[in-house]
Amino acid sequence: MPAGSKPQGDGLAIIFSAPSGAGKTTLVRHLMSKPDLSLGFSVSATTRKPREGEEDGKDYHFLSLKEFEEKVKKGAFVEHEEVYEGLSYGTLCSEVEKLWRDGRTPLFDVDVVGGQTLKAVFGESALSIFVAPPSMFVLEERLRSRGTEDEAAIEKRIAKSQKEMEASGHFDLRLVNDDLDLAKQEAEDMVGDFLERAYL
Repeated sequence: MPAGSKPQGDGLAIIFSAPSGAGKTTLVRHLMSKPDLSLGFSVSATTRKPREGEEDGKDYHFLSLKEFEEKVKKGAFVEHEEVYEGLSYGTLCSEVEKLWRDGRTPLFDVDVVGGQTLKAVFGESALSIFVAPPSMFVLEERLRSRGTEDEAAIEKRIAKSQKEMEASGHFDLRLVNDDLDLAKQEAEDMVGDFLERAYL
């Protein structure tokens, strides 16, 4: 788990991680729609190409492999990882610092390795939540219904997801996303309780 630099500042952080297809992004979007939580979405950097409808700087900071590697050398990342060969993701220190300056708590939507690294960097200042599918069968169904990847890519994601499920115990809380409305409420309660305790 290669970690980079710790961001300058002393704020809190909320980390959501999950195997691909568990629904963490849907839950993160729900939390971002709640202004009373004062969250700011931490936009990750990636070397992958934008999907249809994605915007640079809003969904991801899309970087070339060379740009990404240069930032790694400069210590610009809190965490970064080569998820698959030639495909890297990372959290920029500048992104976190900007949100703290704006008085918002960074909300991270990252993979399982990235979530563990962020928790190690932020320690007690962060709440890490592992979003789990109700079963591997449901997870596979969700991945296939997306229609965004070919069979080989889906099989690769399923194999990776099985390994990632074993890491759930390394997170502060585990949220099973079976009923989406219930999961949204649970996510809201978990984050709200953490922020409330932190500011007491």
